[in-house]
Formats: sequence, C-alpha cells, structure tokens
Amino acid sequence: MKDKFREEIDSIDSEILKLLSRRITCAKEIGKIKLEAGEDIYAPGRETKVFEHLLKKNGGQIDEASLKAIYREIISASISAEKKLQVAYLGPAATFTEQAAIKNFGSSVNYRAMPSIPDIFSSVELAECDYGVVPIENSTDGAVLHTMDMLAESNLTIVGQIYLPIEQCLISRGSLSTIRKICSKDKAIGQCRNWIRRNLPNAQIEYVESTSTAVRLALENAEIAAVASELAAKSYQVPILEAHIQDMKNNITRFLVVGKKPSPKADGVQYKTSVVISLNDRPGALCDMILPFGRYGINLTRIESRPSHKKLWDYLFFIDFLGHIDDENVQMVFKRLKEEVPLVKWLGSYPVE
Repeated sequence: MKDKFREEIDSIDSEILKLLSRRITCAKEIGKIKLEAGEDIYAPGRETKVFEHLLKKNGGQIDEASLKAIYREIISASISAEKKLQVAYLGPAATFTEQAAIKNFGSSVNYRAMPSIPDIFSSVELAECDYGVVPIENSTDGAVLHTMDMLAESNLTIVGQIYLPIEQCLISRGSLSTIRKICSKDKAIGQCRNWIRRNLPNAQIEYVESTSTAVRLALENAEIAAVASELAAKSYQVPILEAHIQDMKNNITRFLVVGKKPSPKADGVQYKTSVVISLNDRPGALCDMILPFGRYGINLTRIESRPSHKKLWDYLFFIDFLGHIDDENVQMVFKRLKEEVPLVKWLGSYPVE
C-alpha cells in the first residue's frame, strides 16, 4: 500500500517540477521586459497580491505559514532567474536582521553582511547592493535610532517591511551556576532584563556590537553566556541553556527594506507610508501638523521624535500612516503640510504585511 502512495507522490513531484520550470520561464520573460523598461525586478506589491491570492485559494487546506514559506522560496527562485539580487543586512551572519532578510527575499538571492546600519545605506546608495534590510523598531525596546537618522539623511526609499518574532536564548558552553558574564547587543539584553535579574543577578553585563559576536565569545569562554537566537547557537555550535528568555513572549521586531527607487503601487493592496517632518518653533505647531491627517481620514500608526542634530532642542518627527503617496487624500495632506512646516520628506510607501 505504501508503495502505491509513494508512486503517486513521485508522479505528483514530476508534475510540480514541470510547472515550476514553466513558472520560472515566465518570470525570466517578465524580467527581460522589466529591465528594458528600467523597472526593478523586486516588486513587493505584486508579491503581496500573489500571497493573498494563494491564501484565498488555499481555503485552509495547507497551513498558512507553511504555504507562505513554500511560495517564498518559489518566488525567490523566480527573482533569481530574472536577476541575482544583492541584499545587504546588519551582520555578522546569523543575526535577526539576516533572518528577516531571508524571510522577505528567500534563500536564492545573495546576501552581504555589513558592520553597521550606515554601511547598509551606503552599499545601496553606491549600487554595491540592490536592497538593504535594517531594523526600525522592537515591540519591547522601542525605536532603532541609527536607522531613523539614516532615513532622514539618505535618498533611499522604503519599499517593504518585515515583522519578525524575536525569541532570545541563553547560549553557553557552561551551566547557569558557572556563568560570570552575559554578552549581547544592547537591544537583546534589554529584551531579557527581567529574566536575567531573576536568574543571573550577579552576572556582569557586557554590550557587544551583535548577538553573533556574543555567541563567538561564549564559544571561547565557558564562563560567558550570550543572549542570541537559536540560529546563532546552531551556526556556532554552542549549546542553548535556556530558550525563550525574552521578558515579553510576543516580542516582535519590525524591519524595513530600503532601495534606490520606489516600488510601483499595486491595485488592491493596502499600503503604509512613512514621512519625516520638522516643525516651526511656535505654540500649537505639533497639533497643527496632526490635524490634516484626521481631516482627510488618514489613520496614523506611529509617531516618533528624534533630535535633528542641526539645532539645540530642534526635533524631527517620524510618522507612519495607512495609505499610499499616490492616494488623493495623502496628496492633499502633503499639500497642507508643505504650506505649514519647514520640512516634509516622503520616506516611502510599501505594502502592509
């Protein structure tokens, strides 16, 4: 009986392979047309429509996460057939940023680890890489300030966003009783501070440039523990002493995909737009900045302030809202803002994940 089903599976696999080959052939032809028209190969709006169509057709037959993972790799292979993309991420290898990049682009593109967020922006601006993936905020630990600064200064555009659940582990060759020092990136330590206080109150805390660096230190010294991901532990073959040590179990980091050109708007896709605004120094300026959004029915999803670095006590305001820059009501808000504030800079419009 098993042999009968295995023969059927073999037959199905052969048909799937033929269909995948046809799909990639179509993708190659689309890629030629895009390149001739000067369009980017990566089209996040189109990908969003593909996933939405698949989930609708699926009707619960296949687990949604599994279906998206399968088609993420199919789309990745199709993109690679059109052009081998270079994607920069915050390194070294096995960081959460690399995981986010792979979640978004799949395993068929080329990845380059960069030592800092400014280096990611530079690599895309200089056309060394096609896209960059950078962290922007964490649900526990707040905004990533270096990314905000670079978005304000750079001419790159946000073309996509990625939400990645963050599950931190305590990684060490020693035991809980022998750990004298805990190393990790400041954000990772911040996400596990209560757990560390309860379980390792006497351990010294040392901040390092990345979670992967922390795991390498733990590999070298059994008295050191790293706070990092399961992927980092596996990559460097260091045991996990405790899993899921983040204080908030629903701990999520939002990442942005930045590129040189905005992605075209796709019909039927919900978008988010990001802008940065500066204000005149006068009473009621902040209130006046917010009012046009409500007047034109636009839902704000995030507001963060950041020193402008140009004048003492001068701030920039980073705002996310639902809608696309090409929407009529968004255009009306921009018109009003340009009349009222010294600076309004569009950072990008991208699909809501």
